[in-house]
Amino acid sequence: MRTNNKLAELQARRAAILDGGGAEKTAKQHDAGKLTARERIAILFDEGSFIELDALAGDADAPCDGVICGYGTVDMRPVFAYSQDFTVKGGSVGLLSGKKIAKVIDMAVKTGAPIVAMLDSGGARIQEGSDALNAMGTVMQKTVLASGVVPQIAAVMGPCAGGSAACATLYDFVFMTKKTASLYLSSPSAIRGTTGEDFEGGAAVNAETSGNCHVVCENDEALLASVRDLLSYLPSNNLEDAPFKGTDEINRVSPVLNTIIPDDDAAGYDVKTVISEIADAGSAFEIAAGYAKNMITALARLDGATVGFVANQATEGGLLDCAAAEKATRFVRFCDSFNIPIVTLTDTDGYVASAEEEYAGIARKTAALAYSYAEATVPKINLIMRKACGSAYIAMGSKHIGADMTYAWPTAQIAVMHAEGAANIIYRKEMQQAENPVAARASFVESFKETYANPYEAAKSGYVDDVIEPDSTRPRIIAALLMLASKRENLPAKKHGTMPL
Repeated sequence: MRTNNKLAELQARRAAILDGGGAEKTAKQHDAGKLTARERIAILFDEGSFIELDALAGDADAPCDGVICGYGTVDMRPVFAYSQDFTVKGGSVGLLSGKKIAKVIDMAVKTGAPIVAMLDSGGARIQEGSDALNAMGTVMQKTVLASGVVPQIAAVMGPCAGGSAACATLYDFVFMTKKTASLYLSSPSAIRGTTGEDFEGGAAVNAETSGNCHVVCENDEALLASVRDLLSYLPSNNLEDAPFKGTDEINRVSPVLNTIIPDDDAAGYDVKTVISEIADAGSAFEIAAGYAKNMITALARLDGATVGFVANQATEGGLLDCAAAEKATRFVRFCDSFNIPIVTLTDTDGYVASAEEEYAGIARKTAALAYSYAEATVPKINLIMRKACGSAYIAMGSKHIGADMTYAWPTAQIAVMHAEGAANIIYRKEMQQAENPVAARASFVESFKETYANPYEAAKSGYVDDVIEPDSTRPRIIAALLMLASKRENLPAKKHGTMPL
């Protein structure tokens, strides 16, 4: 009889926990267009696989202390997660909930499994004072220590303010829902009261202006499905390779690539088409699509294996600026941390020339991009499609900073500066003496391209390993990656570098 009473007590406690903040607050959560913390867990994980940890932490007024922690499987692979419960004290982080989150991060690192943080919180719990700050700091430290060891994904589906925002942006990828998510250090009201400025910290601002958000989704369900999709591209930890998934014809040629480069050097084309033609059919997963649109970063598969694509976007000018360099730098470093080969598609005329970019630190930002490529030890392949000018070309994963294989299309132009500017210098006297300077200039520009900037000159010096037919790019890159699969490279012993961020 006593045993039955104890079992009944346990079941009653568990039932109370499942109610979260109660029916009224759950209804408000749904009315706001958001799922509850447990509903989100049910969607993320394979059915019936989630095991909760520290479920009995908290009290009657704060079940689970406002955060649900545990582990389960996603596509049959182990994943750890914590889901903030906005129906319990607004999902705020206190001493106990911080300890729960820290524990689940530690376990993910120990077992080598990814972490997904489902964020819906007002930030640190004000009532707990320094204890709440300690909790927030501990979570940030654990997140930093896990960085580069296991993949970390932040799924923001409600408010994410103050220290929580800082913590979220430490993660490898940040997802946000379009209408219900917000992410900011200082609230819109605080900014308005201090400076008089209007500020909105929703998904659009974070995805398009600040670059804090990598993927924007319509609602909670779509976001969690997208997180599951992303996980399928990633290894579980830094000692494993990404899972193999499906394939496409290895020797598939792409005739569309033979004509994708316009005859007019100033004309644009969509480099996303190049990526889709090279990658396995339908496998491209673009990262940070709304930010720095002159630079494309995407995960995709080649012969079933995950690769990272970094590409200059000609439809946006292809020039490097601070935002593009920063976006590519972070992506390259992620790929290198998790054994994902990098394929770089180069078509850049140089840097954006403006005082604004100089003031913003473009020299430092592009140095960081070159740094990230130079220190990366994963297989690195560079394809020069059209323009490859000056130090911007060097920074784009060139042979000069460590590319293992560099290919060029016949349309490639590799030079210290773009043809128009170079011709003005090299043929200045001839242009001045010409009867028709305009016609002469056009002729000298073409002469420079043919004489100095063609890919065969670089190939003579070994800076280009081969000039290839565009339609055979896919099989050539796959062959190179197969050759490089056993690549081993040891960097000089050091604690860490001092990359100029």
